[in-house]
Amino acid sequence: MKNKIIYADNAATTAMSEVAVAAMMPYLKQVYGNPSSLHSVGQAAKEALDNARAIIAKCLNCDAKEIYFTSGGSESDNQAIRSAAINGAKKGKKHIVTTAFEHHAVLHTLKKLEKEGFEVTYLDVHENGIVTAEEVAAAIRPDTALVTVMYANNEVGTIQPVKEIGAACRERGVVFHTDAVQAVGHVPVDVKAENIDMLSLSAHKFHGPKGVGALYCRRGVPLAVLVEGGAQERGKRAGTENIAGAVAMAAALENACENMQKNSSKLLALRERLIDGLLKIPHSKLNGDRARRLPNNVNICFEGTEGESLLLHLDAAGICASSGSACTTASLEPSHVLLALGLPHEIAHGSLRLTLSPENTEEEIDYIIKTVPDAVDKVRKVSSFWDDLTSGKIRHFI
Repeated sequence: MKNKIIYADNAATTAMSEVAVAAMMPYLKQVYGNPSSLHSVGQAAKEALDNARAIIAKCLNCDAKEIYFTSGGSESDNQAIRSAAINGAKKGKKHIVTTAFEHHAVLHTLKKLEKEGFEVTYLDVHENGIVTAEEVAAAIRPDTALVTVMYANNEVGTIQPVKEIGAACRERGVVFHTDAVQAVGHVPVDVKAENIDMLSLSAHKFHGPKGVGALYCRRGVPLAVLVEGGAQERGKRAGTENIAGAVAMAAALENACENMQKNSSKLLALRERLIDGLLKIPHSKLNGDRARRLPNNVNICFEGTEGESLLLHLDAAGICASSGSACTTASLEPSHVLLALGLPHEIAHGSLRLTLSPENTEEEIDYIIKTVPDAVDKVRKVSSFWDDLTSGKIRHFI
């Protein structure tokens, strides 16, 4: 594997698939019109946009008119949450229910709403990385305007009981939004069967391009406007649509859904092989439920290590990964997700997230399994915390 880069950070972003690239190219050079224009070049672009919308809707089992194109998952999260908040406030409902380990696109939006007079209930997450529908239902109040719970966690990959949560919300007449950025294209998603009112997705998580995403909003749920300007997206999101991006996103999603069973089978086998191999490292722990997680996600803590240092050693060995530790973004604080699972700061700092794609091979997995122990050992050798653990000064957590 010498001199070869092994990419195992697909939760951060994926490489565009050949299918997506091929679909995109004509709309960068030949069919470049503005879909709002009435001439033939513009109408050709509009037809492509409508077709992309229909493909995405089919993949989610909804109507094409319930799909709105955005710049990505963060914008979709913002528009969904703010819409429900605005609509709820009109009825005197200013309470929102969420979990403590949502993506920051959700958490930061909610923090801003709190400053505007909303009350937010942050549900604790169990050690297995899952919140129950019963806990969500118990948190709903007469003044609850929105429940927003992610479909699958971006760090530990755990899949939430979305259908049951949606049913609890539907029973109580509360809007249910789910950030499904990590789930769409990787696990089956059916917005009707799963009682979802609003859903966020982003193309670059399933081998589409960056900078384009979508928001599903069920017919009858009012959608507020965040971006003012023209009348694009049926008046709900101004700005000339990214035709090439939308077409490529639709092609990538359709391809992902068509090959989901085959890809999942391969990824599950690679994931289990990787988990088994890495858990042989002394004082290591898998974060999140082993079964109820995305087929490509492995998140493990190694006691006595620090995530950023571990990543640098792996990068030097040709492995691209990420850490649950926010140290990688110039923060000294560990991952809020791992803290929400109940891990102490000392352990949460030493996490490694490896997220696979169907392009990864058994040979690459074996190389990772061979390389990570050496990297862990190197980090531990210069760790005073590890010295304290091995000398008995501090007890082991794992």
